[in-house]
Order: sequence, then C-alpha cells, then structure tokens
Amino acid sequence: MNIKIEVVSDVACPWCYVGSRRLDKALAMVPEIGVDITWQPFQLDPTVPAEGRELKPYYEAKFGSEEKALEVFEHMQRVGEDENIEFDFLKMDKTMNSLPLHMLMHEADKDGKKAELKHRFFKAYFEDATDLTKRENIIEIMAEFGWSAEKVNEVLDNQILMTEVQDKIRYYQSRGVSGVPFFIFNEKYGVSGAQPPHILADTLRQIQREMLAETPIAAGDSCNVESGEC
Repeated sequence: MNIKIEVVSDVACPWCYVGSRRLDKALAMVPEIGVDITWQPFQLDPTVPAEGRELKPYYEAKFGSEEKALEVFEHMQRVGEDENIEFDFLKMDKTMNSLPLHMLMHEADKDGKKAELKHRFFKAYFEDATDLTKRENIIEIMAEFGWSAEKVNEVLDNQILMTEVQDKIRYYQSRGVSGVPFFIFNEKYGVSGAQPPHILADTLRQIQREMLAETPIAAGDSCNVESGEC
C-alpha cells in the first residue's frame, strides 16, 4: 500500500520550490517506499491584484526595510544553490496573484500533468523572471503542454473553476494549514516547512512501519511490531 502525500503549496512561494526539490531527494533516499503525491493549492497572499505588485517595494514592506529584504534574497539564493535552483530576485519585476496558475494546474491534473506544470511555473517565475501576470506569457508556457490559447483563456475565465480552487484552498486552511509548503501524510500526519530530505525520509519510514504493523496477517503468520517484518 502506497503512502499518500498531499503537498500544499503556492507557486509564488520560494520555499515551496525548495520543498519540492527536497521531497524529490527524500523519495530517492527511500526507493522501497511507494507514494502517491497530489499537489494542492494555497495562496500566501490572495490580496495581490491581477496585475501584480512591484516586487522590491512589496518585499521591503513585508520584511520591514530594503536591507532586510536584500538579506532574505541573498539567503534564498544560498538555499537555492543547494537544490540546483537559481533564484535571482533582483531580476524579477513583480510578485503575482497565483490563483490563475492554480486554476490551470487544476485542469492539467486531468491529463496527469499537474506536477510537471507546477515545476515549470516555479522555474519560469523564480529562475527565468517571467511575468506570469501576463496572459501571453502563460499561453506561451501552456503551449509546451499542447494547450491552445483558446483553451487557456477558457480556463482562466471560468468562474466556477475559480470558486472550486478557492474552496480547496479554504479546505486546507480549515485543516490548520497557514503556511506552506505543508506535507500531509495519509491524511493523518502533517509536516510544515521545507524540511531537510532526511526528515521527510524518516517520516516516510516511520509511517511505513506503522502501516505494516496495522496490516492484517494470515493465521499462522507473525509480525515484529517494531520492525514491521513478517
């Protein structure tokens, strides 16, 4: 039986990008453990207008000063280097409202492309400094996934879909998620933040042991509750 992992994250969150890479490393550390991963939406700042906000003043206000914002940028760049992420906040012009991207990912999930699209958006925003508030840039990216401009516009203009995604975000907020990334294992255990790979790998090992201990066994068999070996 695979372990279910819900990854609650926001495309506008640099730590979510880091967290996705660390999850990949964690999974490589425990190849014997099967997992089913779903990516769930979240918005760190839904008040950002559709046209975005200038990034530098936004972060200066968020962190209190230009000096502090630059310290945060430099720290994220160092963190990113360890995960092969080339953060460069100084070449980024805008922050964005990520709801339209979550709507696109929601639809891409129908074709099994949600995870791939999420990572493409991460790279476009944080590494390529692509302005994702502009539809023409989004349309260009979605063309890589075989989407027409008409399909992109149809999804982005779908008010019912927008409400569905917003309801999903509120659902995870109701479950106590207030910061991302947030990892939920088997709808039971939560791990907050972009934890080091070994922490995530240890969590998976522990959950697997518990699952094996709870698995019914045939008459005459016996299992070691501590190790999960039968």
